[in-house]
Amino acid sequence: MAQTLKLANRSSMVFRSLTELWAESLFRKPEKVIKRHKSLADVPGPSSLSFLTDLFCRRGLSRLHELQLEGKAKFGPVWKASFGPILTVHVADPALIEQVLRQEGKHPIRSDLSSWKDYRLCRGHSFGLLTAEGEEWQQIRSMLGKHMLKPKEVESYSGVLNDVVGDLIKKLNYQRNQNPNHIVKDISSEFYKFGLEGISSVLFESRIGCLETVVPKETEHFIQSINTMFVMTLLTMAMPKFLHKIFKKPWQKFCESWDFMFAFAKGHIDKRMADVAEKVARGEKVEGKYLTYYLAQEKISMKSIYGNVTELLLAGVDTISSTLSWSLYELARHPEVQSALHAEIQGVLEGRLIPTASEVAQMPLMKAVVKEVLRLYPVIPGNARVISDRDIEVGEYTIPKKTLITLCHYATSRDENIFSNANEFQPERWLKKEESHHPYASIPFGFGKRSCIGRRIAELEVYLALARILSHFELRLEHPGSCVKPMTRTLLVPEKEINLQFLER
Repeated sequence: MAQTLKLANRSSMVFRSLTELWAESLFRKPEKVIKRHKSLADVPGPSSLSFLTDLFCRRGLSRLHELQLEGKAKFGPVWKASFGPILTVHVADPALIEQVLRQEGKHPIRSDLSSWKDYRLCRGHSFGLLTAEGEEWQQIRSMLGKHMLKPKEVESYSGVLNDVVGDLIKKLNYQRNQNPNHIVKDISSEFYKFGLEGISSVLFESRIGCLETVVPKETEHFIQSINTMFVMTLLTMAMPKFLHKIFKKPWQKFCESWDFMFAFAKGHIDKRMADVAEKVARGEKVEGKYLTYYLAQEKISMKSIYGNVTELLLAGVDTISSTLSWSLYELARHPEVQSALHAEIQGVLEGRLIPTASEVAQMPLMKAVVKEVLRLYPVIPGNARVISDRDIEVGEYTIPKKTLITLCHYATSRDENIFSNANEFQPERWLKKEESHHPYASIPFGFGKRSCIGRRIAELEVYLALARILSHFELRLEHPGSCVKPMTRTLLVPEKEINLQFLER
């Protein structure tokens, strides 16, 4: 009997203990689960051998934008790959791109651009806005921002830009009259010259002859130098430095291109400065609306002016050329959009041919067309950041400081999960209030302090040109149904000539 009572008491105690544990578990706060971030070693990606095979055996350097799509499909929104001696982490998701950009700090570094910096150190040139870092970069950015980012300051360039657009219309008219079918061959080449003439007028308030029937040899050489430099940029960055002494040609051509570009800019700067000095000597009032003049007023060194103007010259050309070329190509492929845009332009201008900055601002379809073109064909398909002062978190990974991070804008802007019919030209998507997209899904001009400082001037130049071109001409493809794809040449460009028929309205 006593044994039975002992067993009963034990059973009761066990039951009471289990009951108390059960009750405690109901009201106990759950333990905090610490989620540990994965390291750089955990980031997936192709082997170095397979990636180099893609780059050099499958035309990879010209299809880096396509490798973004392939990388995201195979490895997810974050992966790593070695571009020659450079390890880079690719990020192809708008939310993660935002996460990177919001951690970039006071003096963000866009990318290493190692070969550009090596050239400047080798030749003793000053860094400009594209290559400077830290406080030096901040000082330059602040100076230029006063004249390139304020809307009223930008509007003041509309007069000189409209003069350049007028010469473009004359050149297109001349070119179309050389062909019985009114075909203008290789419109990208024409817009490249237009872009260079436009940025020169803003920088120097003078013309360099890009839109003349016969382009000056010096100007043609400058254009060829820009093209060669961008091609050689990818090769020289992909090659370890010791190979530059073994395979000398890429580095030699790269340096020769930069040499001519610096000499070209210096020649025009010196000429404008000499003009100013002569006016001062004659007691005349000196004023101007060109950027070189403003830089000179800041009392910075001539060496710095040479470096900044040279970089601004090449930065302003491809943006204009690429955006205008793809815009006219897509408008020729979509006559219904072209007709609607022509009607919008005529409605605002009311019969006049030369628009003002305030008038093109009243053309929502115009802005939507350019936005859609830059979504499909971002001038810079992959931007980059280097966070130099601390490790950062990107999704589930901790990325060490000083790691090159490539922001895959081409992949995000062509993502079907973000944009319906992502590969189709549909400018109306930007006009529908009910359609919303992640704000970092398409950022062709970048974001924040390192965004394109010439964005407002470039957009104004494109709007003025499109309005004038469509007022004069109807556009058609040379061969209906023909297709032109993009290719990477550091920047995104057409892989073959875009030839269009310009019919007089």
